[in-house]
Amino acid sequence: MGASAEISTRRRILDATSVVLSRSGHRNLQLSDVAAEAKLSRPTLYRYFGSKEGLLEAFALYEQDNFDAGIAAAIAGLRGEDRLDAALQFIVEYQNALSSVPILAIEPDHVLVHMHRMLPLMRERIRRVISGEHADIAAAAVVRIAVCHYLVPSGTAGGDEDFLAELRLAAGLDPTRRRAPRAATAS
Repeated sequence: MGASAEISTRRRILDATSVVLSRSGHRNLQLSDVAAEAKLSRPTLYRYFGSKEGLLEAFALYEQDNFDAGIAAAIAGLRGEDRLDAALQFIVEYQNALSSVPILAIEPDHVLVHMHRMLPLMRERIRRVISGEHADIAAAAVVRIAVCHYLVPSGTAGGDEDFLAELRLAAGLDPTRRRAPRAATAS
């Protein structure tokens, strides 16, 4: 099997892990369920991840890498307020993609561990794109607002726009500004 096929299989397993975690939680995660979701045999899954603990450790790093890659792509080629706004938009999109509510309802302990790992990373990444005398405080406020929305999504029609407006205000941007232009992506 070539290197790209190995990476693709590994990614399929990690993506399937996310789906299974959102259904059953950390404690009830079964490698056989992950294999079925990834449409792989159990022996194939065990070749990549020999244990539940190994899979969960790899999944945590995978999530962190996805966050880093996503925010880097979102801000690529942008400057100033557009760069900051693109980072804030990414946070809203990233949290929507996490499907945090089912995982939170099933396994709050896992969510707390995940947040403990991700919050310093988010704060540091946002701090890189916020300027000004109170950038550290603004970055902390952005992350705290993101945590609130992670734990208690608004569930209203304007939820994402309200979430983005709150992040913008905390970061020192006009909360009613138009969305930042997206950088062109290479195909």
